[in-house]
Amino acid sequence: MIEHEVKLAVWPGFVLPPLDHVADGVLAVPVGEKRQDAVYFDTPDLRLARSGITLRHRSDDGWTLKLPDDAAIKGGLSRTEIMFAGDHKAVPPELQSRTASRVRSAVLGPVARLQTLRRRTDLIDAEGAVVAEVVDDEVSVLDGRRVALRFREVEVELREGGEPRMLDEVVARLRAAGAGAPDPTPKVMRALGPRAQTEADLADRPLGSKPTGAQVLAAGLTRAARRLIEHDPLVREGGDDEAVHQARVATRRLRSDLRTYRELLDEEWVAPLRTDLKWLADALGEVRDADVLLTRLQRQLQTLRRPERVVGSALVELLDQQRSAARQRLLDVLGSERYLILLDRVVEASADPATLPAADAPASEVLPRLVRAPWSSLEKAAGRLRTSSADEEFHEVRIRAKRARYAADVAAIAIGKPARRLAEEVAKVQDVLGEHQDACVARDWLRRSAIDVDAPAAFVAGELSALQDIEAAAHRAAWPAAWSRASKGRLLAWLKA
Repeated sequence: MIEHEVKLAVWPGFVLPPLDHVADGVLAVPVGEKRQDAVYFDTPDLRLARSGITLRHRSDDGWTLKLPDDAAIKGGLSRTEIMFAGDHKAVPPELQSRTASRVRSAVLGPVARLQTLRRRTDLIDAEGAVVAEVVDDEVSVLDGRRVALRFREVEVELREGGEPRMLDEVVARLRAAGAGAPDPTPKVMRALGPRAQTEADLADRPLGSKPTGAQVLAAGLTRAARRLIEHDPLVREGGDDEAVHQARVATRRLRSDLRTYRELLDEEWVAPLRTDLKWLADALGEVRDADVLLTRLQRQLQTLRRPERVVGSALVELLDQQRSAARQRLLDVLGSERYLILLDRVVEASADPATLPAADAPASEVLPRLVRAPWSSLEKAAGRLRTSSADEEFHEVRIRAKRARYAADVAAIAIGKPARRLAEEVAKVQDVLGEHQDACVARDWLRRSAIDVDAPAAFVAGELSALQDIEAAAHRAAWPAAWSRASKGRLLAWLKA
């Protein structure tokens, strides 16, 4: 569930003010008090805490994982809360999976123990539903048997059906009674002190007005690495095709950036990193390609007559089986030590890439020259391409377009709008060629698969294959216009400066 709460520090003599009628018909009902013993888990360098994530085991409700959520709460916290039963001896596998990309090759262990005396008041509407709760917590942070720190805070948590304006009114009454300003710092962060407040892995770093090539490259690697790590939990859970796509794009961007800007990097450092990223990209690609093909076939089957749709379901079932096998191979990759070590290396590479002295030159001088190489490669291949060219030639231009786009995306960090506009137009070229490639892949799969199904399904496979040829031809026809827009001289001026 999503947790919306506001925390306020209070002094020892603070008395909770009357909270009846903070909204129409709402009454405050004291529930009582209880003691809670919570142990928080993290890595030795507090990777979870520094990312705004908390993992705890509490005596009364088992395991809870809290993840930052995008919803905005003025002065407060909005977090996704995931709960599991179990004792404190082992983190549940489901929660290990959800935190694996943050923990990586480190080890989770207890980092803080908090004892809390909690006094709770429920805010209940006219229908008897709890729309918010207010808890007054006296917290003791333990170091062994010794109390290392004590503090008191009041939390106001909005429940389902509770109005945000009611939250504002409760906070206003608490402030009027002497509570401090809203402070979004979780209890465990206060307990852990300054170490938990240090910069998170993959945090954006200010570049200044004249960044070096090394700084911009690190920023580009950071963006791609963050995309990979943030989508890892959703890839593991399944059911979100877009997460697989985003993780694959992130991996490809990392490989492309390391290739484009290799003149700035130590080759012995780059080579094994690119090799392992390809290994990961291949595993993600198997699942992603199956997802795209499955969506395509399901859409196109709906254009056929009902008897053919029924018969064609055998093709969907066959593809679904292949997709399941590919997903299991991907899960094996994500569960391997090699993958977790790779994530650590990616994080380290983003923070401190092994650059050569040439990378210390101003980015505005060094990056345009390096982007010219993938652009020139794309330009040459595109110049040879005709609407009658082989499928493989179209695919090769697509690959080169992707490299040029990724290179311009990184350069845009320093160059700004000119590089960004070029990347946007090349992305449109990439989209046209991508649709063409998807049609070709689908056609080839249908032809191969026709021998694995019965005759009626094979006939439908032939019908669907013909649809791929029609769509591929349409994208071939759209290619020249997309390329003409992307290759206009005004978009390329910054490359030649």
